[in-house]
Amino acid sequence: MGKAYAGARLRRLREDRGLSQAELARTLAISPSYLNQMEHDARPLTVPVLLRLTEAFGVDPGFFSERDTSRLVADLRVALAGEISAARVAPSDLAELASRLPQVAQVLVDLGRRNQQLAERITDASDPRGADPDLPRSPHEEIRDFFYRRQNYLHDTDRAAERLAAEIGIRPGDVLQALTARLTDRHRIALSPETGEGLHHYDAATRTLHLSPTLRPGQRAFRMATQLALLEYGDGIDQQASADFPAGSPDHRLACIGVANYFAAALILPYTAFHAAAEEARYDIERLTDRFGLGYETICHRLSTLQRPRLRGVPFSFVRVDRAGNMSKRQSATGFHFSRAGGTCPLWNVYEAFAAPGRIQVQVAAMPDGQRYLWTARTVTRHGGSWGAPGKTFAIGLGCEIRHAHRLVYSDGLDLHNASAATPIGMGCRVCERLDCAQRAAPPLGLPLRIDQNRSTFVPYPVAHPAD
Repeated sequence: MGKAYAGARLRRLREDRGLSQAELARTLAISPSYLNQMEHDARPLTVPVLLRLTEAFGVDPGFFSERDTSRLVADLRVALAGEISAARVAPSDLAELASRLPQVAQVLVDLGRRNQQLAERITDASDPRGADPDLPRSPHEEIRDFFYRRQNYLHDTDRAAERLAAEIGIRPGDVLQALTARLTDRHRIALSPETGEGLHHYDAATRTLHLSPTLRPGQRAFRMATQLALLEYGDGIDQQASADFPAGSPDHRLACIGVANYFAAALILPYTAFHAAAEEARYDIERLTDRFGLGYETICHRLSTLQRPRLRGVPFSFVRVDRAGNMSKRQSATGFHFSRAGGTCPLWNVYEAFAAPGRIQVQVAAMPDGQRYLWTARTVTRHGGSWGAPGKTFAIGLGCEIRHAHRLVYSDGLDLHNASAATPIGMGCRVCERLDCAQRAAPPLGLPLRIDQNRSTFVPYPVAHPAD
């Protein structure tokens, strides 16, 4: 074990328990001065002290481990862009703040977002077209952040779904039969075709679950599992949603749907069995779709949730985008930062997927901070169910940090150690630090441009330097 400096987390643990330094020092059998030095990162946590802490307070040792702060640093960079450009804050200070005082850093991020929302409302209020200055944040955006804060893993929900899967006998090839039996035998719910334009509809009065005949078997199973989640885990779903949103609000109702969908995926793809299959297949998505009889997007989404303590899978980021770059799903168990300001990076391989529908694209990508990721991307298409009915096509991206890439079949034949071979991408043009990118679609946030009628450059938005 290397030296672990975790003063801020140690101090927060003590304060949360209402203990003084002297009281905690007695519990740990060390002197108050030694504890004070550890809390101020003058001394590292030792293994004996760490063991006493875990025994005394029941916390996982990972609570004190070095945490990946790249996501928080990226959020700080957006929130403090003006301060950085004015040289009042150095970029190097952000990493230290995120590491040593993560709660303070998160408060600054939240304040930055509130300031941005206030500025947008003021702009809307002055718009002669009469935009609503009190327009709230989209509930769907709130739900994305709900899962983003939890790194796309709900431990209690996942365990409850796995217990139910074992109870009703969920196995590959028998999912529909097991779900049907549970709905009919336990809940007296009849299954019937959906005659309207919807994909499913549950009529509580008649206890009938209507399912569209256009649904594929995997889609049918997912909607049946979602309804079963609401019936058997309703209190747990409400408790999860109520942790962040007031009961009865649109955000709360949407969070309930999100948690129910999570439960459904964990029910038809039970954690332990799916994790073992993923490891055995080296995360070969197409092999997993064949084995479990489910769609490409469902498998990718479930792979992004394998973060159970002591049985972790590869920590993935998951994204779904359309041809125009609209991001309709984004979840992450890694430090990868999804842009909140403007679009995503056009050099990202999720957009190459549209040029070769149905084919998996593989890319080693590097972020401006040097962090590299292995990304896979492939399109999925959903048809309207009849000739001439409009369908919808998305690109599904699944990425992990390069240190995990060797565990994926998609890394075979790639030089994972050659940093210069990675494609340089960013968080989005407005906040990207790559000032020399020829693909940039918007000027960088908070930096002055060099505007010269007698000069042109390959870079579309050249930045002015002090000497210009």
